[in-house]
Amino acid sequence: MTNAISEQVLIDTWPIFCEKITVFLQELGLEQLKLTCDHTALRVNSIEAAETLSVYFQRQGQIISNNMINGRPILIFELNAPLIMGQIKIDCVELPYPGNTQYPIEGWEHIELILDCTATTCDELQQHLLDMAPQLAPVLSGQSQIKVKMSSPQGEHERLANPTIAFKKDDICIKIHPHGIKAVIESELDKSSRKSL
Repeated sequence: MTNAISEQVLIDTWPIFCEKITVFLQELGLEQLKLTCDHTALRVNSIEAAETLSVYFQRQGQIISNNMINGRPILIFELNAPLIMGQIKIDCVELPYPGNTQYPIEGWEHIELILDCTATTCDELQQHLLDMAPQLAPVLSGQSQIKVKMSSPQGEHERLANPTIAFKKDDICIKIHPHGIKAVIESELDKSSRKSL
């Protein structure tokens, strides 16, 4: 199968992705929390696709982070005009270069929401989330068809602790963490600049 991802495919599939995410938010009962969405993320299977989309997003905004995470480059673009998903405005797009995983569908894959709290571990984040959304208890304990993954992604620089809970269903995912992508980037810049002094 040839790679079919392109800027036009992203534009055409955005409304479909928005609808799927909106339904999933409602299923999880997260829409009532009115959490801020700090970014949306793509999945691609080839370096060629990543570079093509990088050129496209550089026309739509600017790169604010180019970091190595889990051994591969991940670009973060701040958009000149936000993407709109219903009542949600999304200012940034994450474009990871391909790793070892080949995705059955390339394109829009997940959004990330900020649960404003002091959690520094996944257990603490889960407790904060359950305090606000107790209906998620069966999902978080594995009693549903929704997959849950907890992680603490690490960049190449020491960074702000940002534990993440991911809810995945079919080809979409919603992630929750305590700090937005811009705060994480700023913390990396602060730490690297201090190290260079």
